[in-house]
Amino acid sequence: QVQLVESGGGLVQSGGSLRLSCAGSSSIFSIIAMGWYRQAPGKERELVAVASSTGPNYADSVKGRFTISRDTAQNRVYLQMDSLKPEDTAVYYCKAIVQNDRGNKFNYWGQGTQVTVSS
Repeated sequence: QVQLVESGGGLVQSGGSLRLSCAGSSSIFSIIAMGWYRQAPGKERELVAVASSTGPNYADSVKGRFTISRDTAQNRVYLQMDSLKPEDTAVYYCKAIVQNDRGNKFNYWGQGTQVTVSS
């Protein structure tokens, strides 16, 4: 089991920047991907960005503004968010995908961190 702890959320004005961090506990199995999702009030949770062995992938809404980076050795993932907009306001969740020695994949989630962008 992997435990994930996010940090770095807060209140920022439109056009500002924030950097989210997610620290993962050690795992006896491989963490094959780590990423960020977000959920705004009344909306479903959506993918923001994910980093895997094939490279980063971003939601269209954040391309060019957000940058994901991953420290594989430390089981950490970061999300640099620039040019923030009020519509980026949401709870941001860190996710890790773990694959065991049988090829089975498991998802783990952090507790979430609030990001609020004021207009």
